[in-house]
Amino acid sequence: MRTLLLAAGLALVLPGTAIAQQAPAGAAPAQTVDSVRQAVRADKRAVVEKNMQLTPEEAKKFWPQYDAYQKELDKIHTRQTRAMLDYISSEASMTDANAKRIAREVMAADADEQKLRERTARKMLGVLPAKKAVRFLQIENKIRLIQRYDIAEQMRLVN
Repeated sequence: MRTLLLAAGLALVLPGTAIAQQAPAGAAPAQTVDSVRQAVRADKRAVVEKNMQLTPEEAKKFWPQYDAYQKELDKIHTRQTRAMLDYISSEASMTDANAKRIAREVMAADADEQKLRERTARKMLGVLPAKKAVRFLQIENKIRLIQRYDIAEQMRLVN
């Protein structure tokens, strides 16, 4: 599973954090997954902007939708983080009841994230050409995979 996630993350390693393009056959990646991860942490919006290749007209329609999406996504990520911190703080004394509660919180936040992604996909398809809307979804998905891998790598299994 780790190899599969790493392979998915490797799709992000292209010059200038160009995560939506493919490298020429035989070309060595100019960046590592870590450098892309750092670029996203430093300025996710810049990574998205560089990879979207929007016309000025498309940008006027795209960025308000993007900003609204990020605002809602941040709320969901806060809930997910809170649940993970709750798990970490109670790991040594985890009860079945607490484990169930944390699992419900994580699954509810994941379901809300999926609903948000679906709403955002519809909105992006309404303001951008289909290929660019899909490009946005791909970029977001690749970033999400790396973030989720980072979380999974750090979380210990419940004892």
